[in-house]
Amino acid sequence: MTSHGLPRWADVGLLPLINILAAVIVSGVLIWVIGENPFEAMAVMFNGAFVYSGGFGYTLYYTTNFIFTGLAVAVAFHAAMFNIGGEGQAYIGGLGAGLAVLMADSFLPGFLLIPFAVAFAALFGAAWAFIPGYLQATRGSHIVITTIMFNFIAASVMVGLLSGPMMREGQGSPETRIFEPNGHMPYMHEMLGWIGIEVARSPLNLSLVIALAAAVLVWFIIWRTRFGYAARTFGHSPGAAEYAGINTTWLIIAVLALSGALAGMMASNAVLGEPHKIVVNFTSGYGFTGIAVALMGRNHPVGIILASLLFGALFQGGTELDFEFQTITRETVQVVQGLIILFSGALAYMFAPMLARILFMITPEREPA
Repeated sequence: MTSHGLPRWADVGLLPLINILAAVIVSGVLIWVIGENPFEAMAVMFNGAFVYSGGFGYTLYYTTNFIFTGLAVAVAFHAAMFNIGGEGQAYIGGLGAGLAVLMADSFLPGFLLIPFAVAFAALFGAAWAFIPGYLQATRGSHIVITTIMFNFIAASVMVGLLSGPMMREGQGSPETRIFEPNGHMPYMHEMLGWIGIEVARSPLNLSLVIALAAAVLVWFIIWRTRFGYAARTFGHSPGAAEYAGINTTWLIIAVLALSGALAGMMASNAVLGEPHKIVVNFTSGYGFTGIAVALMGRNHPVGIILASLLFGALFQGGTELDFEFQTITRETVQVVQGLIILFSGALAYMFAPMLARILFMITPEREPA
């Protein structure tokens, strides 16, 4: 049983489905109120995300971003730390990836430059998360407050750089020059074409494989290493962790740095994969949505991948809604996406007591041994 009185299978599988269904019902009512057929709108969303040419590629492109940010939140959460700074850490990770390419794309071949840039993205993201981690571990600063503030600092730093020393010469937009081709993350449709598999063009790139590898690595670290055991012990009881001799100061800093590195690696998709330059606000709220992804996925890599796919489909399907219906505006689509996030995140356990009572009533009592 979980702390909410639900069996593990219901908490992980059934409850998230109920939350999604509730969000879909409320969204359907909203669409009906503005004068559109909710079933037709949902069909358009589904087709746009999975059926239309290239749609699934776009869905997986967005999914990749959410995997990175969801994993970042989950790693910190296992140590009872709520990292709200994924947005800023991803932003600074993009700075690291961009600097690596801008410095070396004139002489390094792609097979060396891409890993170099991804490593820089992780390093810069980890460094940005290191500071709040250090402040919490040594000064008792609240991790939620510091990571939120560091999001604003990261945004200000990036705007200053992109509108100043890093801005491309001869134009006024706050962005860098376009990377040389050897600094582009290989597209999936190109790589599959090399082996004779033809798929529609989309921004989907090799970062998806990196994200899936990161999910496997997180699973291994959290559940198969001493570091992961120490992090989970600290998450359940900091006092017990200290009594067991765990260096909690080092642990807090290391967990936050790992979390920041994962968020920073989002740049492998959102900078190196597309648009091959650093632009203002390339994070587009992925860091904040990663919180809902982690909550829906119950902080497990498999759940995070599935939740990321859902949110990727929402982003891509929402674009099709805005395109197909004149009365359904971009703002309406954002409300629908927000409802999914609301029910999957802040209200994730709203239906837990009711579901627990239903399961208790329908589950037959066991005979005493």
